[in-house]
Amino acid sequence: MTTAALAAVVLTAPVVMAGEVAGASAVPGDRPQRVLAWRDCGDGLRCAKLSVPVDWARPRAGRTEIDLALMPAQNPGQNLGPLVVNTGHGPTIQAVRARPDTVSELTRWFDVVLIEQRGLGDRGSEAAVRCSVPPPDALRLQLTPGRNAWRAYARDNAAYARSCRIAAGPRHAGLTSWQVAHDLDALRIALGAKRLRYFGNAYGAVYGQAYLELFPRRVERMYLEGVPDHTQTSLGRRMIAQARALERQLYAFRDWCRGLMGCALDGGDAVSVLDDLLERAPLPAGPGRTVDARQVVAAVIAGLAQQRWPELVRAMSAAWEGDASALVPLAAAAEPLAPATVSRSMLCHDFMPELPGYRRFLAMEAKLRALAPRVGWLTGRYEIARCLGVVRGQGGPSWPPGPLRTSVRRPVLIGIGRLDTQSPASGAAKVAARIPKAAVLRHGDGHGAYLLQGAKRLRATCLRTRVHGYLVNGALPEKGTSCPSELTTDIVP
Repeated sequence: MTTAALAAVVLTAPVVMAGEVAGASAVPGDRPQRVLAWRDCGDGLRCAKLSVPVDWARPRAGRTEIDLALMPAQNPGQNLGPLVVNTGHGPTIQAVRARPDTVSELTRWFDVVLIEQRGLGDRGSEAAVRCSVPPPDALRLQLTPGRNAWRAYARDNAAYARSCRIAAGPRHAGLTSWQVAHDLDALRIALGAKRLRYFGNAYGAVYGQAYLELFPRRVERMYLEGVPDHTQTSLGRRMIAQARALERQLYAFRDWCRGLMGCALDGGDAVSVLDDLLERAPLPAGPGRTVDARQVVAAVIAGLAQQRWPELVRAMSAAWEGDASALVPLAAAAEPLAPATVSRSMLCHDFMPELPGYRRFLAMEAKLRALAPRVGWLTGRYEIARCLGVVRGQGGPSWPPGPLRTSVRRPVLIGIGRLDTQSPASGAAKVAARIPKAAVLRHGDGHGAYLLQGAKRLRATCLRTRVHGYLVNGALPEKGTSCPSELTTDIVP
């Protein structure tokens, strides 16, 4: 079906009013909240709190609150009901306040209900846990080799995790996606929906995986994009997938540059230019300053984010001509800012098995160098850095990776980006393969493509039209459908 034809299907969708059917309690013995007290909270949003147990396994042991925001449907007479959204990048509500176009088009058909991860919240919200010690930038571990740097980083990360446990208090026990999936079902009940419509981007797709496993019969429609692979139990394999994805991104960047008229890199061959820079390193970067090989790789990794390609072209070109100063800000570790959020703690509870010691990691890194020798090998340190020093186990919260077992009856749509280096396509495809009747929609863009296209006000794109067709009408893309890259067309150096 063409994009134009599919858009016509969406525009002529039959009107279905939201149901008033209350679902069963998410956990036996709990009394779910059935009324949400919405209030105006600025930026065209209405906000509410959802009261849930701190631990759904012990629903009477204490409660916490989840921040919600409603972006009302444009035409109440054509409202198909609630669509729950989690953008997966930090606080969802604040992200949508800053860039409402990411999801506002969905209000043509739905009341868009934004839900926060536990411990995050809207601006000034008491639901947000504020950790007094910020997490160290993972770039520190990438740029500074050696056992002493490893230990210093682990100490700083442990201090961050400890401050989050103190700030969260009893709420710390609920920082897993298993708990968030129960929160989603409690929200479904409070909204009066028989089944859940959900759009989960990035980490929001982890919550979607948990929901599919826990509440498969309560899914109406679910679109997951930028899908982290929670089925992968091997840290080594996860690091390999990440390294290979970034190495492929380097070649995609080279091909993009080659296709541009007047690309500043020598003949458009970014790979050859990088090889030359690494061979010549350390590179002069202004008076009294140089950039070593690790910094060059780290800078290129940062610049390989799709929207930063023009910046990377200019920086690599200047470095090749003798001035690497533009690479410095690309490879600079961010200054830690307090208070911090619990996002990193949640990730460690969900994803990290027992981490390897320093010597074992060096052996793993040597393997990564063999598989992804130019830039991908350095991502292993990023993967380790997020949870190095954050102690799991010992009775703490955890939802470790494992096979996704779901008996969901309704089709789920999985968006997979060819240029996604944060959630590699290979892992997302593995997740899709574990979901009965899952349909895959491949596209040529990177992480968070649907949201980024919305932010750029790209409306009738191949990706967005097909996502809307599914969410509104249940129309799945034909098998093998692949959308082109629609975010790189207007990127020029």
